[in-house]
Amino acid sequence: MAARSVSRTVRGLLRAAGRGCSSGGPVTLPRSGGPALPEAQALSPARRREFLRDHAAPFSAFLTDTFGRRHNYLRISLTEKCNLRCQYCMPEEGVPLTPKANLLTTKEILILSQLFVKEGVNKIRLTGGEPLIRPDVLDIVAQLHQLDGLKSIAITTNGINLARLLPQLQRAGLNAINISLDTLVPAKFEFITRRKGFHKVMEGIHKAIELGFYPVKVNCVVMRGFNEDELLDFVALSEGLPLDVRFIEYMPFDGNKWNFKKMVSYKEMLDMIQQRWPELEKLPEEDCSTSKAFKVPGSRGQISFITSMSEHFCGSCNRLRITADGNLKVCLFGNSEVSLRDHLRAGASEEELLSIIGAAVGRKKEQHAGMFNIAQMKNRPMILIGCFPKFQDAPLTSSSLPSGDPFHIQGLRASGSFSSHMGAMWSRWRLPQVLLPTQLKLVAGSPWRFYSSSPQDPDHSTKCLNTETPAVPATPRPSPLSDKLTHLDATGRAAMVDVGGKPITERVAVASAVVFLGPEAFALIHQNQLRKGDALAVAQLAGIQAAKLTSQLIPLCHHVPLSHTQIQLEMDSARHAVVIQASCRAWGPTGVEMEALTSATIAALTLYDMCKAVSRDIILGEIKLLSKTGGQRGDFKRSSNSEPSQPQL
Repeated sequence: MAARSVSRTVRGLLRAAGRGCSSGGPVTLPRSGGPALPEAQALSPARRREFLRDHAAPFSAFLTDTFGRRHNYLRISLTEKCNLRCQYCMPEEGVPLTPKANLLTTKEILILSQLFVKEGVNKIRLTGGEPLIRPDVLDIVAQLHQLDGLKSIAITTNGINLARLLPQLQRAGLNAINISLDTLVPAKFEFITRRKGFHKVMEGIHKAIELGFYPVKVNCVVMRGFNEDELLDFVALSEGLPLDVRFIEYMPFDGNKWNFKKMVSYKEMLDMIQQRWPELEKLPEEDCSTSKAFKVPGSRGQISFITSMSEHFCGSCNRLRITADGNLKVCLFGNSEVSLRDHLRAGASEEELLSIIGAAVGRKKEQHAGMFNIAQMKNRPMILIGCFPKFQDAPLTSSSLPSGDPFHIQGLRASGSFSSHMGAMWSRWRLPQVLLPTQLKLVAGSPWRFYSSSPQDPDHSTKCLNTETPAVPATPRPSPLSDKLTHLDATGRAAMVDVGGKPITERVAVASAVVFLGPEAFALIHQNQLRKGDALAVAQLAGIQAAKLTSQLIPLCHHVPLSHTQIQLEMDSARHAVVIQASCRAWGPTGVEMEALTSATIAALTLYDMCKAVSRDIILGEIKLLSKTGGQRGDFKRSSNSEPSQPQL
């Protein structure tokens, strides 16, 4: 009898599952409260997910971008509030919260959810702030569960209220859980969150395991000098518990004081772990997965790496986000948003909403800006977007775990401290520090790109690499020049100049170069659509590296320990060119004009290399020293009326 009942249920669902393509076809699948709903609910969650997977309708044209990515995963922020006060989550001065009247109501959340699900979204994740402090979170989960076509309802939480609410959430329809936990040291947890609660979080993790959630995902953002010495402890935790511990590369958001030196890359983390567990196994990756999964043989759980910064996964991105105030974000790192709330409250029809959503998805870029540019973009603080935590400065280091732990953390292998080891590796690799961002002046009609996902954004600007006001040279004074070459000895042979007797002064030099790209390559760079990636970011990095390596490239050039190097790249639409300006600063007995010239030249060559597949008709020109200060022979500043207007080789 039971088998015949299930058979009738499946046949009924098959008759009802006539949902057409959302590009305009009719929708016949019964909505919430429709006659087929009781039969659908008769299936077990596993059978229901299996049925929905096997009978998926054609995917929505509105949720498919110009690169063919199908966005079937929607993240909805339920609130901007949180019951923790993490130092790394928001700017020190705090975040102005949106007035309650401007936040999405429960009804608006459900209307938008139903629209997205009807178009093909089959996974919704509820985020915050902290979603479990919203009073009607149980009701929201229960009503989402009634949406036909929705396979998964997930929540990302800090875990403070999880143990108390999880049984009710599971009964309401929740079937996936992510818990943020960045340290296994209770004292450190209290320091960074400004609240007690470590044991509540661990209780929530074990409650999720007890209730059969699998895997229980634990999100750990890793930051150099803060918690990278706990990596092995987290891996050991996955040996004894059925967890997916996900190590997340530290990412920049407004106010979290991102610094490239604090980022621990996926490969660094993997190397640390493989030194302890050389038998670590790579697991197959799922479609649209954001993580690279591994497993220690014999473990109950696994570990994963989310490599947003070092190895982006934009090509398979299937995620959209709705903020608590109702804005649609098509890219986590994009600063372009469209208010679905305003259109909804203005009485927009379903077709109008779909057109607005489709236009936003259609403007989504092939990939986000490079890691050096993301830090300079104006974006919401993390708490106002609804994603996992990002660190701010946090001076504590890990200590050994306390004994007598009731949450099964005992027995974790002592990891020691990796801070000094990784600091030495960083110095050996000579990786550059990202330049500090400042407020950018946005000028109407500016040709500069600001890495916006919408070409019509008011923030449409390209001068995102100008990260600091250029040093202003001192007032020029006469520059007596030598009447002989200084790099020759008495016999006329090449020799290195002895600068041992020169005074130590601050030396600054600024040089420039221009890359004349032509219309086609210029347009691709302007739109950040080069197949090789973000040409401006790569050129910026190359220029920084070149400045530091100048003494290795120019045979008789002294090695100068630079105190600062800055690369600016400006799009010149009138000439279809990129204007490069390199500034170098050091304290020493010799100048840094060679460092500045080398920096500008290598940045220009890098742009050529990035664009040569598009056009070989690229000209590198106008390489010159603009200014030099601090030398014995006086300062130099190139006169502005000597600027050539045409390419000069």
